[in-house]
Amino acid sequence: MTKTILLATEKPFSAAARDQTKAILEGAGYAVRVLESYKAESDLTAAIAEADAVIIRSDEIHAGVLDAAKSLKLVVRAGAGYDNVDIAAAKQRGVAVMNTPGQNANAVAELVFGMLVYSARGQFDGKTGSELKDKTIGIHALGNVGKHVLRIAQGFGMTVLAYDPFLSTDDIAALGAKPVARVEELYAKSDVVSLHIPATAETKKSIGKALLSSMPKDGVLVNTARAEVIDEPGLLEALKARKDLRYLTDIEPSAEHKAAFEALGKQYLATPKKMGAQTEEANTNAATAAARQIVAFFEHGIVND
Repeated sequence: MTKTILLATEKPFSAAARDQTKAILEGAGYAVRVLESYKAESDLTAAIAEADAVIIRSDEIHAGVLDAAKSLKLVVRAGAGYDNVDIAAAKQRGVAVMNTPGQNANAVAELVFGMLVYSARGQFDGKTGSELKDKTIGIHALGNVGKHVLRIAQGFGMTVLAYDPFLSTDDIAALGAKPVARVEELYAKSDVVSLHIPATAETKKSIGKALLSSMPKDGVLVNTARAEVIDEPGLLEALKARKDLRYLTDIEPSAEHKAAFEALGKQYLATPKKMGAQTEEANTNAATAAARQIVAFFEHGIVND
């Protein structure tokens, strides 16, 4: 019986990425259904009912959605992390979950520097700004994105520090960054900190007043990681107390604190939506990687951890 694969993307892939993904799946003999720009969860539950596998982006796959998916065997997130998938509920229902780490990494790293340059130049207000050359950037977590940030920062002529509890100092030094032993040291010594930690029990709400307040004059925090790692009240306290600090992000703040962030003027810069992976190349890389994982799963039983 022909397998049905659903592409469920409230935030759609580019047309080219979608078409290449469909071609891979249809070439393997699967039927492909596309649900894009949907407005209600009921649209997703209706579409996923007959799917054997689903490719998502930031779409929420929780127990209720899984209960509607009677034939589902696999969820693949075209991106890094599993924050939007209830892993435990999937496991209980015999549904495998995979993602595509690294496929969006360069796109996210380039956005970091797009926001940094825009902010350093006063958001292009015509007044005198500043340069990134000779500034110190601290990379908080040197994973797939962090490594691309390191590479680009070296091109700007920046000094690069890095903190990653899962890498040895020798590993960090081999990549071309100066390792620091403590996260507090990273923030205290960096003109810019680029944040790339996952949202875990240990990291949620871990970035707040103390770390931001410890940064040098005109310090900048860039968050292209996760909303959950930010202590929003603490961050707001630090920004209000020190008008020289800036916070740049592609993650919309909570409704509770959105107005307070927006009132900060040029201390705060946010893209309209989470845009780190929104390039033609990243769309295509992540979507087609997800399609190939589905084929490998059904044809060869391969499950990527």
